[in-house]
Order: sequence, then C-alpha cells, then structure tokens
Amino acid sequence: MGLFRILFWVALIVVAIWLWRRLKRPAPAKRGPGPAAMVRCASCGVHVPQDHALKAGDRWYCSQRHLEQDKANGGH
Repeated sequence: MGLFRILFWVALIVVAIWLWRRLKRPAPAKRGPGPAAMVRCASCGVHVPQDHALKAGDRWYCSQRHLEQDKANGGH
C-alpha cells in the first residue's frame, strides 16, 4: 500500500508540472491572411499587390501616373 501511495503522488506531481508548463507557454501567434497576389506594372515592371494595382484592359499599373503615361505613349 505504501508503494502505491508514493507512485500516486509522483504521478500527480508530474501531471501538475506538465499542466503548469503547458499553461505558462505563450500561445502560438495567429496567422493573418496568406500572401497577396502580385502583379507587374506594365510601365516600370515593379511588382505590387493586386489589390493596390490599377487595371486597364489586361494590363496592370502601380500608379495612376504610369497608367496615364502608358496610354499617352500608345501602350494601351
């Protein structure tokens, strides 16, 4: 009966330490949305996120200036 008591208390202490360490560990960082789709500016070649780019026909531009500049040069 004495050996059973010792094993019980050792097991209880091991479980308590395991739980304490697990609760003390910082939570994993939450991940945001995945990487944004990138497109290449038809004027300068810079890659920009698609949601920030401007589209004219099938061509993408990094800024309004480049879109207008490309239209003036007959690019579109």
